[in-house]
Amino acid sequence: MATWDLTETKHHILLCNGSSCNKAGAEELTQAVRAEIMARGLDHEIHTTRTRCNGRCQDKCVLVVYPSGRWYKDLKPEDASHLISSLSNDNEKLSNKVSFQYNGIAFERTEETVIGEKKIQEKVARVTKGLSMDKQ
Repeated sequence: MATWDLTETKHHILLCNGSSCNKAGAEELTQAVRAEIMARGLDHEIHTTRTRCNGRCQDKCVLVVYPSGRWYKDLKPEDASHLISSLSNDNEKLSNKVSFQYNGIAFERTEETVIGEKKIQEKVARVTKGLSMDKQ
């Protein structure tokens, strides 16, 4: 295990490795993104975290970048180079792969992105393993 010094970190990439994304190649995407960061010597500027499900299974493979608040969809390992370039060059956003963008108040969905279901408390409790409505 490592405890990294994040004081020079400019970007945090959250790579979904939930079951739907894994079936669609999340492990390969994760390795490609990390390899691209290493090849460019950007480990001190870009931190990655492998996550479980991010709740956007229809968009698999999902990746989220902070602090920009940009959510990406349908990513493949071959997108890794463009993704890392887009972090330093805001003009290259992989706009066809962006599903949501934080506008300072909330996340805005791109036109091509599936809306998804509204979060209803009963359904959230059902899909959240081990959480009962009594504990809230």
